[in-house]
Amino acid sequence: MTKPLAPFAMFAAVLAVAGLPIYIHAPKFFVDNYGVGLASLGAVLFGLRLLDVVQDPALGWLSRRLGSHRPIAVAVAATLMALSMIGLFAITPPIAPLAWFTLTLAGLFSAYSFLTISFYAQGVSKARTIGENGHVRLAGWRETGALIGVCLASIAPVALTTITDRPFALFSALFAVAALAAVIAMRSEWQAPPPDQNTGLRPYLENPMTRRLLIIALVNAMPVAVTSTLFLFFVEYRLSSPGWEGPLLLLLFLAAALSAPFWSRAAVTFGAKPTLLVGMGLAIVAFAGTVFLEAGDLVPFALICLASGMALGADLTLLPALFAEASAEVAPDAAEGFGLWSFASKFSLAIAAVLFLPLLEKAGFNPGTGEITASATTTLTFFYATIPLGLKLIALALLAATPLAPKSRNVLQGAHT
Repeated sequence: MTKPLAPFAMFAAVLAVAGLPIYIHAPKFFVDNYGVGLASLGAVLFGLRLLDVVQDPALGWLSRRLGSHRPIAVAVAATLMALSMIGLFAITPPIAPLAWFTLTLAGLFSAYSFLTISFYAQGVSKARTIGENGHVRLAGWRETGALIGVCLASIAPVALTTITDRPFALFSALFAVAALAAVIAMRSEWQAPPPDQNTGLRPYLENPMTRRLLIIALVNAMPVAVTSTLFLFFVEYRLSSPGWEGPLLLLLFLAAALSAPFWSRAAVTFGAKPTLLVGMGLAIVAFAGTVFLEAGDLVPFALICLASGMALGADLTLLPALFAEASAEVAPDAAEGFGLWSFASKFSLAIAAVLFLPLLEKAGFNPGTGEITASATTTLTFFYATIPLGLKLIALALLAATPLAPKSRNVLQGAHT
């Protein structure tokens, strides 16, 4: 059963590169290279996510309606995603930088959304052919591949500076090649969804378990969204450690990838809910420690990145598997369900961008012009650590109050196999 699941890991890795890392790299890239203001970038990111309010559920509907034409649509979307990445990082804006930022990200995010929804929906169908614990066995491959992709994307721009003076341009070209390889690897995996199934968003919103998991996913993603948006700024300007952003990101995501099997085994032994609560508790401890960091505290922050990564591994491994299992009870293909899931995860990133980037700029944090007031770094720490700490506490409380089904322990069995 190993060989058939490898394409899912590869495709997930490519998608992961176009997801969270873009929120980490793109704003700072346009601030440093084109002097675009943080408030303007935050407004654009939020506007694009507002588009997802309509777009993601509609893309879920489209993915299901395409049926046997999914492979062609996937190839077209992957091409758009690759070209948008090249436009974002490799082409000097032929128009106003902010307009180019908006245009290229719109193409990138739209393609990413369609591919993610189709990919996760196809995973629900694939899991039924694997056998016992198929959803989590597939999730183990998929999320491990995704975490590897995030690891590579976090370190690549820094590593590529050793061989080129345009590391992001080379990064985008390598991404295009990887996207092509992933599409080829997955070409035989796409199947038409069953025609007789529940359709639309209402069944997922009415189902108690999918509704609860969507709410938990939205709140639980907010701390990661905030820290992802501000990570590069925090390392360079609060810790005064420019050049260490890449290694620290790599440490964080490697910890997430390596801890995933541990969390899966723990869930089998102790149950999904207690395991997720422990993971959230670890994240809370990490955020609390970050509050007290000062300039030069590189080693303590590395330890915090290690703990945060381990906590992230719990979130990324267990929550998607539980949602996939719950969604399979609603509809065999679950494309619309993953449209909602995609919206929930990305909307948190939009909220982080539209709230905290403009507020940070208003507080005197303007790295694009070299203007950073003394109080601005304190505000940066408050946004990066204290607010995520409170959000994670809310997420933990919501999970503690959620009565997960007794079978949730069995659902996770085999995730580490």
